[in-house]
Parts: sequence; structure tokens; C-alpha cells
Amino acid sequence: MIRRRLNKLLPDVAKLREQKALGIFGEHLFHPALWHLNRRSVAGGFAVGLFCGLIPGPLQMGGAAIGAMWLRTNLPVALATTLYTNPFTIVPLYLIAYQLGMMVLPGSAPAPAAPVFSADVVASLASITTWAGSLGTPLLVGVPLLAALLAFAGYFAVRITWGLYLRLAWWQRRARRT
Repeated sequence: MIRRRLNKLLPDVAKLREQKALGIFGEHLFHPALWHLNRRSVAGGFAVGLFCGLIPGPLQMGGAAIGAMWLRTNLPVALATTLYTNPFTIVPLYLIAYQLGMMVLPGSAPAPAAPVFSADVVASLASITTWAGSLGTPLLVGVPLLAALLAFAGYFAVRITWGLYLRLAWWQRRARRT
């Protein structure tokens, strides 16, 4: 059931092969493991997306694509999962990362005040950048640590959820037979 729903959302690999712009990746982009839907590849893609979602700026999807191709996990899931970070969630995530960095590094200073948001997108982005830069070393340590923790938790959450769904389907099938 999950696989059928996800297959409807995935792009057709044959149509992607026809795209000339994607030719620069060669056959690496069309490896079957990147498009296959199973517990391992979807969980791996989810973990790659969670990890790369904390990469600053517009490099998230590129990092997720490279990570998915390198680890041979589901590429569309990795790309879609990076979308959990956005202007509304990045500040709380970076505060959590800062707190993790503070726990790991002894004797760090307290966090500066959160950035101010306005209707002007450029001013808001400048405020976030200035704020993130003022967080210093605890943030630099905390972001990869938080990314690794999220990836670890996400991988096992998908594996466990998918396994529970399969067991439930097996039990329902067994109950219908008897």
C-alpha cells in the first residue's frame, strides 16, 4: 500500500533519461537503487535528507542528491525530506544545535537574542545570517551533531514504522483467511 502510493508520486525514470540537462550525471543518477522503494532505501533516503536539511543555504538539495547517490538510497525521498527546514523552522533547529554544542563544549557563552523577522525577506535573511554568525563555535559543533542525531532517529523511525505496517498487513491478511 505504501509502495503503491509512493510510486504514484515518483517521477518516471525513462522520462528523466530524456532530459538533456541531467545527462551530466551519466548513469549515476539512474542507478536502480536510487529509485527503488523498500525499507532500507527509503529509510536511508530519509536519513540523508534529514542530515542534509541542516546544511546552510541552497546547498541542501545538492548535498542530499550527492549523499543519496553515494550511499545508494532513495533519491526522491532524500530530496523531499530536506524541505523540513524553512525560514520558520531553521531558527529553533539552530537553537537546539547551539544547545547541543554548549553541552559538548565546556565554558561557552549564552546564546544571543533570536533574530528579528520583518516583511522584507532580504532584511530577515541578513538578520538570520548575523544571528547565526554570532553563535560561533557551539553552533559549528552542534549543527553536525544535531544532523547526525536526526538522521539516526529518522532512519530507525522509518524502519520501525514500515515494519509495523507490514506486520499489521500480515495480521489483517491472516484474519481475512480464517
